[in-house]
Amino acid sequence: MIEIKNISRSRAQESSAAIERLYITMRHLFNRGFYKPMGVSGDTLREALLALRPEIYGNIADEKVELNGLLYVIERLPIGIEECRFINLTSEEGYSKSHFKAIVPPKRRRNCYRIDEDQMNVVITRGRSDIYDILTHLTFIFIESHKIKNRVLLDEAGEVSHDWKKLEIAVQQPKKLTQIEKEKAISHTANILGRTFEEVLDIYDAFGSATSPDRFLHVIYWLGKLAIEEIVENNKRTITFSPVLRERLGHHIHGEIWATNIKEVLKENDLLGRPIHVISANMHSVMNSIFAVPALKTKFKNQSDFFIYEELSKSGAHEVRDLVEAIALKQGMISLPDTSGTNIDVQIFDTAKIDWSKTSFPKADLGDEKPVLIVMDYAFGEQAYETIDELFKPYKKETFLNAQSISIMGKAGILEGGKGDIMIPNAHINEGTADNYFFENELTAEMFEGNDIAVFAGPMVTVLGTSLQNRDLLKFFHESTWRAIGLEMEGAYYQKAIQSASRIRKSVPKDVKVRYAYYASDNPLETGSTLASGGLGTTGVKPTYLITIKILEQIFNVK
Repeated sequence: MIEIKNISRSRAQESSAAIERLYITMRHLFNRGFYKPMGVSGDTLREALLALRPEIYGNIADEKVELNGLLYVIERLPIGIEECRFINLTSEEGYSKSHFKAIVPPKRRRNCYRIDEDQMNVVITRGRSDIYDILTHLTFIFIESHKIKNRVLLDEAGEVSHDWKKLEIAVQQPKKLTQIEKEKAISHTANILGRTFEEVLDIYDAFGSATSPDRFLHVIYWLGKLAIEEIVENNKRTITFSPVLRERLGHHIHGEIWATNIKEVLKENDLLGRPIHVISANMHSVMNSIFAVPALKTKFKNQSDFFIYEELSKSGAHEVRDLVEAIALKQGMISLPDTSGTNIDVQIFDTAKIDWSKTSFPKADLGDEKPVLIVMDYAFGEQAYETIDELFKPYKKETFLNAQSISIMGKAGILEGGKGDIMIPNAHINEGTADNYFFENELTAEMFEGNDIAVFAGPMVTVLGTSLQNRDLLKFFHESTWRAIGLEMEGAYYQKAIQSASRIRKSVPKDVKVRYAYYASDNPLETGSTLASGGLGTTGVKPTYLITIKILEQIFNVK
């Protein structure tokens, strides 16, 4: 037998193992019911995250505090969570009927409730991916909090540095800081963080809001304060999972309510027997693509269609958006804001009620049986399986949906190219498993050429969390024979639900068409181009509408 010597793992293999440890550990802690992130029970999570060093978390392994990663995470967690020692993950347990006011993070749709000065409840209705997302973000900010503690705590008795005392005075100031006070506070905070005055100044306002312009200082102070208390007073922060959440998770409770609501509305409007096309997109691109240009041509004379779409996408464009929505509602659109807890709103379009001469598709050829469009907002990770699996089940076990197609227009990280480019997948590789899903995509790269946007075709990786990817792992997927062009979080779950419904359960036609297209929100292989570097702005408008229009042209048989 030949002895094998000096086996060493590549960084990609180490990273893959770290991700596996993270997910196994998170499932174990969830089943356990509680853990202390900076205690012994949180060791494995912290060690795995530090071994992985995800791109989104920047300098997590360095002594200095990571600012861009901290901003990315804070925007996805409820305001005030940095002040709480107890974080309780719950199911939908009736807090919406209480006096507690829902806190919704700016960049994540989840309801959170501040119970008291020490406790924040986070409502989980979107499945395991939501839990993984929160736990990795919390692990990151707690690691950063201990970096702050290490730089300000001078001894175990609780003696703190001069800079910390000055920061505390600034934070306790009830009024908005003057320019001089702000710059003094930034100077002290920069010393605490191991960052330059300029670095802190550049990111300061991004943390703030109209009601809390100096929030950056509050976040840093409270993260450090609780970390100091963990060491000096042994007051460990604790994350708990409610018994009801542990009981309900994985049983499609919210997805079933969501899908049943849709089918009830289809039944009430006599649409259940018609050909159905499902589109996973946002809540404006399909409506705008059909109605906006004819409705707004006189307002925006001699302007291109994409100029109109950009105007509609601006934050203050409520007037023109309301005008387009009013036209859509008059022509058969039914709006279904979510009440199920999935946080997935829905629009239903009855194409028989649309005056096609007043749309962007005057040559639409819909045949005798006019189709129905079901447009659903973006799912989150594993939630994609739950929602499509429930939607494609027969209504009351006897009425099967005549689903003709399902189209996914999503946002993804790209591994070759830049923000705003388009990716057309032909397969989804499920990270961390041997699962892979090859499919015939009705969309092709050739359809998008000639629009001054780079287009890439090939396999895409469905990752367990965008915040758990690093350069080494992504380079492996891109440069090995997998030849992955991008990464996203839902594709494999959509395809798993589509294949089980069409091939095994036979609840939708076997030949249901699938369309996948993504536009790039970031390139995690490029420094300064990760999701933590900021949003797309108007860069995403053109690819979003280009993809939507190509999907609708196929559904409407526009040649």
